[in-house]
Amino acid sequence: MARRARTPEAKARRAEDLLEAARSLAAERGGVRHVTLAAVTEAAGLHPSAVRRYFASREELLLELAERGWYRWRGILAEELAGDRGRTPPETAAAVGSTLAALPLFCDLLTHVPLSLEGEVGIDRARRYKTRSFEAYDAIVDALTTTGTMTTGQVRDLVTAALGLTANLWQLAHPTPTLARLYAEEPRWAHAALDFEARLVRLLQATATGLAGGGGPQA
Repeated sequence: MARRARTPEAKARRAEDLLEAARSLAAERGGVRHVTLAAVTEAAGLHPSAVRRYFASREELLLELAERGWYRWRGILAEELAGDRGRTPPETAAAVGSTLAALPLFCDLLTHVPLSLEGEVGIDRARRYKTRSFEAYDAIVDALTTTGTMTTGQVRDLVTAALGLTANLWQLAHPTPTLARLYAEEPRWAHAALDFEARLVRLLQATATGLAGGGGPQA
C-alpha cells in the first residue's frame, strides 16, 4: 500500500512522480490524449484516490506540464541564440522551429491547452498558467528580437504563427492507429504526416521572410 506523503518535501516529490509518469505515458501511448489519471497514478505507484491531493484533475496535471514546457522552450532557445547577433529572418525562424521540435511533449500540449486544458481548470490555476506562459513568451520575443534583425512586432507574429503551425502539424505527423493504417492504404494522403520539423522550419522561414519584407508590423 502506498504511504501518504506527510511533509511538504514528500508531497512535492509525489507531485513530480505523477508528472514524470504522465510524461512517460504520453511518449509510450502516442500522445497526451491517451493519458488518464488512473494510468498516471498506477505508473507512479499511488492509490487512484491519491492524485487528488496533488492535482485537482487530469487537466490541471497536463496544464502543469504545458507551463513547464514554456520555460523549457525559453531555456533551449536561449542556449541556441547565445552570443548571436544579426540573425536573418530565416535564421531566426529556423531557431524557433528547431527548438520547438526538440520538445515533443510541449508540441503535443500546444493543441490541447486552448482546446480543453486551460478552460477546464479553476480560475486561479488558469491565471497562473497565463501569467507564467506570458512571462516565458515575453522573454522569447525579447531574445529573438535582440539576436536578430526582425522587429518586436514581426517576432511576435512569427511566434504566433509558430505556435499555431506546431499545434496542427504535430497532430498530423503523429496520427492515430486508424489514420496510420489509412495512410498506409492511401499514401497520397500521408504527405501531411511527414517531416514535422523540416516542414515547420520551412513554413516559418517563409513566414519570417514575408513579415520582414513588409508583410508584418514594424514596431
